[in-house]
This record gives sequence, C-alpha cells and structure tokens, in this order.
Amino acid sequence: MASRTKATSGKSGKTSKSGDQAASNGTGTSTGYSKDQLLEMYRQMYLIRQFEVACGENYARGLIRGFLHLYIGQEATGVGTIAPLNDDDYIVTHYRDHGHAIARGLDVNRSMAELFGRKTGLSKGKGGSMHLFDAAKKFMGGHAIVGGQLPLALGLAFSQKYLDTKGVTVCYFGDGSTNQGLYHETLNLAAVWKVPMLFVLENNGYGMGSAVERVRAGSPDFYTDVEKYGIEAAVVDGMDVIAVREATEQAVKRLRAGDGPLFIEAKTFRYVGHSYADGQKYRGSEEIDEWRKRDPVEVYPQMLVKRDIATQKEIDDLKAAVDEEVVAAVKFAEESPQPDPDELFDDIYA
Repeated sequence: MASRTKATSGKSGKTSKSGDQAASNGTGTSTGYSKDQLLEMYRQMYLIRQFEVACGENYARGLIRGFLHLYIGQEATGVGTIAPLNDDDYIVTHYRDHGHAIARGLDVNRSMAELFGRKTGLSKGKGGSMHLFDAAKKFMGGHAIVGGQLPLALGLAFSQKYLDTKGVTVCYFGDGSTNQGLYHETLNLAAVWKVPMLFVLENNGYGMGSAVERVRAGSPDFYTDVEKYGIEAAVVDGMDVIAVREATEQAVKRLRAGDGPLFIEAKTFRYVGHSYADGQKYRGSEEIDEWRKRDPVEVYPQMLVKRDIATQKEIDDLKAAVDEEVVAAVKFAEESPQPDPDELFDDIYA
C-alpha cells in the first residue's frame, strides 16, 4: 500500500499526483500488467456501465421497481479494488452494489433477474437492487441501511483472523455513511482487534443531495482522520482503475501479512443522481461536465489504443460482445417467472 499521500479533489474533479499515486485522467503509471489484464479491466468497467444503463431504461419501463442506485461513473473504483482479491476473500458493500457484484463475477443474467424481481434472481427476486448476494463468491451483500454493512464486515474479518484463513474482507461505503456512529465504532474495533479488513471509502462528493462540505466540519478529506484510530490510510484517484488496483494490491499484501486494518479513500464521482428519481437540482451541469472529461469508461480505452496496448478493433469487438451480453441478460430477466407466493416465508431464519 502506498504511503499516505495528499491529494485534492474538489468540484473541479481534479486530483493531484503524489508519491506512488498514479496520474489522473485514467493514464496510470507504467502498469506492469499484461494486455489480457488491462483489457479485462476495461471489459468489466464497460459491462458495469452498460448494465447500469439497461437498468435505468427498464426502471423507466416499470420492469424494475423500488429504489435504483446506479454506479455510473464509479466503475474504476469497483473494478480496481476487486481485481487483486482471491476467491475466498469477502466483499461487503452498500446499496449502490451492482458494480461490485459484476466486478466480482456474479452472474449477469441472475443479477438482472434479481432487479426485475424474478425467481431466477440471485436472491430469488426477494432482494432487488439493493440486496445482491452470492455467498458462493463470498459476496455478502448489498445493504440498504446506511453504514449497516460496516459491523457485518468487521465480523467477517474477525472470523478470518480467528480461523487464520489469510483471507481479507473488503468493505465499501460512501462519504454519507461517515456521519453514522457505526462508522467510528467499526474503525475503533477493527484497530483494536487488528483484523484483516480493508475499508474502501467511495467518496463521490455527495451523500444523497448534500455535498460533503455542507455536512462535514473541517477538511473534505477523510483519510487524514483515520490515523487517529491507529489505521494507516491512503488516498487514490478513483477514476483511474490502474491507480486503484495498484493501491489495493499493496494493501491486500499487507493485510495478508497481518498489518491490518487499512483504509483507502477513492476520490470518484457519480454522473447520475443518488437514485434514479433524483433530479440533481443540488448541483450544476458544469460540475458533471468537468468530471466527464475523466470518465474511466471513455478515457481508459483511449489510453490503451494510444499506447498500442490494444487496437481500436479489439476495443470495438469487446464492446459489441458486452452489448450482446447485456441484451441477453434483460431478455433472460423478462422471460423469467415471478416468485411463487408460497415461497414468501422460505429462507427466513427467525
């Protein structure tokens, strides 16, 4: 994990380069990754983007109901942090969970079916958008309660230490959840117990419709506060998938060696509203446009072509294959049966 460095990320969407941190604008440092690895990261980011676009379209059609929180804009953070993990590492996340699920490799058809509330969904259609689960892949949810996932992740990380599995637990949360008492309680206990837990703060600048500076006293940076709990922290450009992956690889290596817990603050941005129904009246189009210049789904493939890592045809072929995959997922969800009412009380343990 990189030594703690300073970065700035205000409403301009600019992040400074410092120390081991990768350059902004999705260019990354000298990667050290193979062509297949670099293309796979793009495939996942593009798949997340197209999956989310399809979710928005089908929400508008009335085929997806309830709340819908899209991950559009934050793809580089999810892909970059999950790429270094092993199959037996745990992931726990918040209600903006589709991107993490796809990056973890959860079945795209069953994920879409879950959003449609169909029997073939990951949670048999009973969880919906905010509750994607796949225990076989150690993906322990999407959680709707703000900050509620933090102590659950702590318990999983404690079990890994107790059983000496050498596994790690990655817990995602947004800047809005840092105002919850659970956030501070979990940081404290994680430090006291020295569990192998990686806190990943996806700081997109807004908790629902409130900008960070409106609800947080002091600095808009969070990573500088974590050292008070005895936890080492780093900040990374969350729009740069290579920078995120490099920082996570360093962190995971140290966690497996018993150096945990650790904390990464990823400066990122969502291009859409907090939920699908959010009109975004609290921020101007200029801010969104400025961050659009660093869209990882657009900038990253341009970098691959510019550096002769991939050809434009390879990028286009990859996109076409992903587009077909998403169309097939929607078709699968539409054609899947509704849950049987007789199953209402199945899988309930209390």
